[in-house]
Order: sequence, then structure tokens, then C-alpha cells
Amino acid sequence: MPRRRFLTSAAAVGLGAGAVIIGAGPAQAIVPEPNIFDCTAWDARPPSSPVSLAGNNPNKIIVHHTAFANTADSGTSGSFAIAHEIQDLHMDTNGWIDSGQHFTISRSGIIMEGRHRSMERLLAGSNMVVGAHTVGQNTQGIGIENNGTYTSVAPPSILYASLVSLCSYICYQYGLSPTEIYGHRDFNSTECPGDVLYAMLPQLRSDTAARM
Repeated sequence: MPRRRFLTSAAAVGLGAGAVIIGAGPAQAIVPEPNIFDCTAWDARPPSSPVSLAGNNPNKIIVHHTAFANTADSGTSGSFAIAHEIQDLHMDTNGWIDSGQHFTISRSGIIMEGRHRSMERLLAGSNMVVGAHTVGQNTQGIGIENNGTYTSVAPPSILYASLVSLCSYICYQYGLSPTEIYGHRDFNSTECPGDVLYAMLPQLRSDTAARM
């Protein structure tokens, strides 16, 4: 039976079976571990050199969009193709050692590991992989790429639901507040993650907090 971090079938797309209980308080919240296809599952290229660890936990999440066309990437094969396209662009054009972002979400809501070892550190809830997604924040923020262009349209509801699920789990594992969810443009001169998705960040923070 495959483990959640090494999923290889389309049946893996919902919430993971495992759950964790947060703290003691008036009400205990359950934050399910979302199903995430790791780099092995989508057959990522090996990094051109070993990825580095920051030596600290992240203090924020940074939301991006890929700025790719809003075309269907249905199913695992289409989603994996997007992960490959991003990795090839980042390695062959940008000259980076691997995908720049830690995680990727397809327009069909499939979550994938981006940079190698990001899933390992998330599951451990300690330390983070140094990314290459936001200048000045690559040792501080977990970067999430959302496939598509969201300057004038909202992401599909299934993508947004996966984003809430992933942000909630990252916040739980690393002890982050949902208030520490930002857009790429908060730190760099860019339109990313698009006007519409950026305007949705207050709702994302609220929905993440509610899920936790």
C-alpha cells in the first residue's frame, strides 16, 4: 500500500487518511495531511547540485502563480507535465539547481513537491529547504506555485481548496500563524500572484485559520 508521500495513483487526490491534533484548548482542531506527490512520484530530474537547508524553520508562506495559460491540466499526467515544465524552465533557463518553489498545485487541485526534500522537511516539521522563488525570502518563506494566470480570473475552486489544505498543514507543522501568508508581490516588484489571487489572500488566511 503506497504511503501518502509516495503516491502514484489518481485515487490519491483527496485528503490524506492521517490527521494530527493541535494543542489543548476549548476546541481541538484536526489538520489533515494533504496528499502530496513527491518528486519521486512525478519523476523529477535530480537537482544539479545538492539542495541546501536553511538551518531554521520558515516564518511565512508565499503564494505565487505560474503565469502559464489557464488550460486544463486534468489528472496526474497533466499535473506532472506542469511540474516538469516548471522544473525545466527553472533549471535550463533560470540556471537554478532545481524547481524554485517548495510546492506546486495544479489547476485540477493536485499538490506536488517542487524542490527536492521540501516534503521531507515539512513532514518533520523542522528546518526548511532553501528555495529560489522570492528574492530575499528564500530562507524564510515556503513558496507555493499555483498553476495558471490569476490577473483577471480566480483560480479554480478545486485548486483553491488544495491551497487552503496545504497552507493549513504547513502552518500546523511549522507552528505558523495563518496571518503569515503573503503574495510574491509583497516582497518583490512583480504582478505575481495576479490581482485576483492576491485579492483573495485575506480570505485564504481566514479559511486557513478556520480549517485549523
